[in-house]
Amino acid sequence: MNKLNKKAKQLERLTYKEEEVMEFIWQIGQCTPKDVVALYPEPKPHISTISTMFQILERKGYLTHEAKGRGYIYQSIVEQRNYGKGKLQSFVSRYFGNSYMNVVSALVQEEKVSQEELMAFLEKLKTNS
Repeated sequence: MNKLNKKAKQLERLTYKEEEVMEFIWQIGQCTPKDVVALYPEPKPHISTISTMFQILERKGYLTHEAKGRGYIYQSIVEQRNYGKGKLQSFVSRYFGNSYMNVVSALVQEEKVSQEELMAFLEKLKTNS
């Protein structure tokens, strides 16, 4: 397991708004709070609100920064995919008794995934192994 994966498991939870800001940061890459504010629809949040979020995200271990000119440029140190895996694991644990088969079963029962799609997927996995 690499350092990034280990670190992702030890990170503090994000609030909904913090997660929203991280989504923009993952979308942009290296950025400033001003770059993130520009992506919000009207009414846009105040730059100081987003700057504070950046500081919180850095304290929680999601961002790093470097000086650039008179300000800072920030970068995510947690990959979006790794964050998503952690959220999925937490969701499965909390709502499906830590059973991924319960998740698959619910998807099939709710007709979000057909049995045919599931069988085709399993067959594809067999051939790729």
